[in-house]
Amino acid sequence: MAHVEMVCSIVYQLTRNLSLQEIQGSSFQPYFMDHTTGLYPVDASGVPFDAKTFASTGDILADLHEDLAAEQKARLTYDNILRFADDPDVRDAIKFLRAREIVHFQRFGEALRIAQDNLDAKNFYAINPAFDTKK
Repeated sequence: MAHVEMVCSIVYQLTRNLSLQEIQGSSFQPYFMDHTTGLYPVDASGVPFDAKTFASTGDILADLHEDLAAEQKARLTYDNILRFADDPDVRDAIKFLRAREIVHFQRFGEALRIAQDNLDAKNFYAINPAFDTKK
């Protein structure tokens, strides 16, 4: 969640001093109408952040695969931001967040390997180790 707050802070810093003339008719106007320049985490399509992002199934393999995918999607978002951002301070912050996503992906990958090593290797996709027991 910290990365969401950091990106929101960057957007705030970039927009807080915009004049009404700069806002009017820009793609920022709909956001401004609802939130002024306040921090309100939304994606590029305007969909608000939702805690469902952190959904958990209780199955370690499903959850770790979802975590891995989320880290890659976040990294891709930062790659896309870097393609357009020219402010050095913004680029530095985004590069930092991108590096964190890469490390998180690596750690979740290690956790997945550990989980798989500790499950019944012949059948690890067919059980939920939190509930199912070996027979």
